[in-house]
Amino acid sequence: MSLQSGIKRSAIALSSLWLMVISQAGMAATPQNFLDTYAQEAKVQNPGFKGFSAKAGENFYKQTHGGDWSCSSCHTGNPTQAGKHAVTSKVIQPLSPNANPARFSDVDKVNKWFKRNCNDVLKRECTPEEKGNLLTYLLSVK
Repeated sequence: MSLQSGIKRSAIALSSLWLMVISQAGMAATPQNFLDTYAQEAKVQNPGFKGFSAKAGENFYKQTHGGDWSCSSCHTGNPTQAGKHAVTSKVIQPLSPNANPARFSDVDKVNKWFKRNCNDVLKRECTPEEKGNLLTYLLSVK
């Protein structure tokens, strides 16, 4: 293993460890904590990674990715507004942390919902870059 790849792996481990410590201590995470972790993970997957894009996140949010659903199917076209689950009709609080400060504050919930929703929309897990782009978009919406 090269020194550079060892450093990258250490950075990811520290970012992931920080989120785990926050979770175990019952402390609130911040959207920036998640962005930092996703950036470290994205750099490992793609050494050419240059940063997140709100535009790419918006496109990701609105696209169906070849299936029936997009993020906006349940979370509405405006993530600062409450949504409704496409099947159960259960009310979903706004996804944007700007409208709902509880979003992206709980590590376990964020991991749970990304895993579930990415599988529903994409039929696979989201990549760190997709998560970071999406969160960057959600933070840009006022």
